[in-house]
Amino acid sequence: MDEDGLWNSLLCSNSLKVVCSYVRGSDVTFILITKSMTWTEAQSHCRVNYTDLTSVRNMTENQKVQELIPAGERVWIGLFRDSWKWSDGSSSSFRHWVPGQPDGGNQLCVAADFYYSGQWRNLPCAIRRAFICYSTPTTKQVFRLKFHTQDSSLDPNDPAVMEDTLKKLKQKLKDQGLGDNIKLSWRKQPDGKVFHKEEKKKKKKTKKDEL
Repeated sequence: MDEDGLWNSLLCSNSLKVVCSYVRGSDVTFILITKSMTWTEAQSHCRVNYTDLTSVRNMTENQKVQELIPAGERVWIGLFRDSWKWSDGSSSSFRHWVPGQPDGGNQLCVAADFYYSGQWRNLPCAIRRAFICYSTPTTKQVFRLKFHTQDSSLDPNDPAVMEDTLKKLKQKLKDQGLGDNIKLSWRKQPDGKVFHKEEKKKKKKTKKDEL
């Protein structure tokens, strides 16, 4: 960002002063770091010492950041452009490139180079290399679900109904902070059905009823 509050795209290897943000609840404080760094160094510094490189979410925050910029200078903020994605679809601003990488062309995949302490370099995807997999620990839980409905025509074993129910359950679990990696499925009974109508229990006769 310039001293006039306007944004410019620059090479991340440029060395600029930095504006970090410190977030506490709904309160955000902006801090000018007068030491010049690359964008990646700035991000690491802000994350270690504050919350992160500053995010500018509206004109009011843009004005607050602008007021910190020394005359005639630019500072790093947290916005960046990068097309690299992880194979599991997740996104991250963490980068660990070998100096001079990535170098473009048709080299669209990334390898860790352990001659450079595991730093990354981009290579053609057709090259054969050893690879590292990962797995995440999983827990399996079984829940019993009971339908209560006034609509007698609703069939809980209808595939469309079961799919819609799973979507709603998954969203409810996500709202409770359980993340996106939840997998839900129905357990079928020996007859191939998931749900069975619960038989009403007959009321036991008491001595009072018999009189």
